[in-house]
Amino acid sequence: MRDRKPKTLRGLVQSLAVVVGVAGVIYVFTAYDEDKDPIKTVDYSVELATVRRAAPYPVAAPERGGLPEGWRATSVSYEPQSKVGAAWHLGFLDQDDEYVAVEQSDGRRVTFIDEVTQEARKTEKSQRIGGRTWQRYTGPKYDALVHEGEGVTTVVTGTASFAQLTKMAAALQTGKG
Repeated sequence: MRDRKPKTLRGLVQSLAVVVGVAGVIYVFTAYDEDKDPIKTVDYSVELATVRRAAPYPVAAPERGGLPEGWRATSVSYEPQSKVGAAWHLGFLDQDDEYVAVEQSDGRRVTFIDEVTQEARKTEKSQRIGGRTWQRYTGPKYDALVHEGEGVTTVVTGTASFAQLTKMAAALQTGKG
């Protein structure tokens, strides 16, 4: 009877060489750009038009050209029956890659504000933006500007400064279908 160890070891080494070779070819031919931004931008125009027809309140969003150069939309969603009512979300990154979101709901204000601001708390400060009064909220994760309208709460929130949140609030236009 012959010793099978040399054959088994040789087979193992050959198999390993094939696997490493295939992995090397995949690595070489897979395009990888270290400078490429991993965050994709979204075009929210179709969703906005659809939601403005479906939502039970005037939906707020910045109009084209309403924000400074470098701002980009990164997420959009609408839930007609969420746990906080009919909920509209539009997320952005500003030119410094700070997060800014527009959130709206016709549900319970306190629950909605607490959820979308990551538990920010109301301050004594308010400000007039675009003819509306916005209440400032500050929190450990997000700050926010909150406008309590008739039947709808609009929140501009995120990691960006109040100056950037104010730019978003000033750019908002509302519409219904």
